[in-house]
Amino acid sequence: MEQTLIFDPEVLRRYDVSGPRYTSYPTAPQFHEGFDDMAYAAAAAATNGEGAGRPLSLYVHVPFCDTVCFYCACNKVITGNYRRASAYLDYLEKEAELQGALFDPERPVRQLHFGGGTPTYLGDDDLRRIMAVLGRHFRLDRSDEREFSIEIDPRAVRDATIPLLAELGFNRVSIGVQDFDPDVQRAVNRIQPFEVTARVVAQAREHGFTSTNFDLIYGLPLQTVKSYTHTLERALELRPERLAVYNYAHLPHLFKTQRQIREAELPDAAEKLAILETTIRRLTDAGYVYIGMDHFALPDDELAVSQRAGTLQRNFQGYSTRAEYDLVALGPTAIGKVGATYSQNQRDLEAYYARLDAGRLPVFRGVELTAEDRLRREVITELMCHSCIDFARIGDRHGIEFREHFADALARLREMEADGLIAIGDQRLEVQPRGRLLLRNIAMAFDAYLGADSGQRYSKVV
Repeated sequence: MEQTLIFDPEVLRRYDVSGPRYTSYPTAPQFHEGFDDMAYAAAAAATNGEGAGRPLSLYVHVPFCDTVCFYCACNKVITGNYRRASAYLDYLEKEAELQGALFDPERPVRQLHFGGGTPTYLGDDDLRRIMAVLGRHFRLDRSDEREFSIEIDPRAVRDATIPLLAELGFNRVSIGVQDFDPDVQRAVNRIQPFEVTARVVAQAREHGFTSTNFDLIYGLPLQTVKSYTHTLERALELRPERLAVYNYAHLPHLFKTQRQIREAELPDAAEKLAILETTIRRLTDAGYVYIGMDHFALPDDELAVSQRAGTLQRNFQGYSTRAEYDLVALGPTAIGKVGATYSQNQRDLEAYYARLDAGRLPVFRGVELTAEDRLRREVITELMCHSCIDFARIGDRHGIEFREHFADALARLREMEADGLIAIGDQRLEVQPRGRLLLRNIAMAFDAYLGADSGQRYSKVV
């Protein structure tokens, strides 16, 4: 596939609308409460008959943080009262037991991800406890094929934490960095010296972690091209295998903590574009491959290899090589993908606890995909992961004539074709280098659910 890109500021400004990130299709606004825990249980049971030993992916949400980062839009609980975390683990154990009972015990968990919040908010004994709980109710794979990852706030890492995580089976780490500039860190209430991050990276490599990801954010207060270039240079000193460089979405009407950010200090649209251009140029010059959206990886990283092989996937953790696995999600607000369904747990702790006290799974909404949903999901996935659509292959798999079925979508894309973002041939649609930063815009043409008010629900694409 074409892995180069062209940065065209005028085109990017013109197409900078709001739209979904397509970590699922249908996207979360289509989830509904008619899909409940009983529907989820039936879907889970059906997957057990789809192949002996079919692997599982497991997501565990740890919502607690010591302090609030003003930019954060995650589901989190800010508390210094550790007893709240201890109580939470009691309920997480109840959910693990209910979930584990739904799946064939011979199905290995080959992919595991701890997200947050701050997973390392948990003390070392409780990290051991949660892995023991998961091991009782699921078969955790300890082979070299496993991908066990955990999100880490370097400020919440104790001396023994990284060695313990390696002992527990984790082999990948995602490190929250956001920005190395002290002024930016103060503006977003996340003071994290470079040395703190470097120490965690060194420890992880010393203890056998095979992949390190950095999360960076552009568009934060006080950022400039000059300051962000320095952040990139510092990140490259540590040379993580992957980087996710996210566009900060300032949505204070949705996320109260963002109201503490001074809007006057946010970089304007032109500065943000210049920061993005600098980021792409500097990372590609340093040997990183642009995977898509906001992700970069070294050429020998599994993401880059998978993309070249045509097997890259996309799920709620972003780009993945294992998204064909059924994804079982534990914890408040966690989203699972089991069979042809998506499901989401109760969002707040009280509702989550109440469901489990009643002996029920905390699933409160979801969606069962129709045949049309599955068709459009595959089309959108091909765009987001591989920047092309093979009309005949999609048509054969779904029993349609592609150009006829998607005549309206192809017509909507003619302006993008005229602008050199895509090329539409008789048998293929191929995203051109000028269009690779606008994958979301191109995918939106195939989204049957987007309405006139959709911009209120999503972040800007650039």
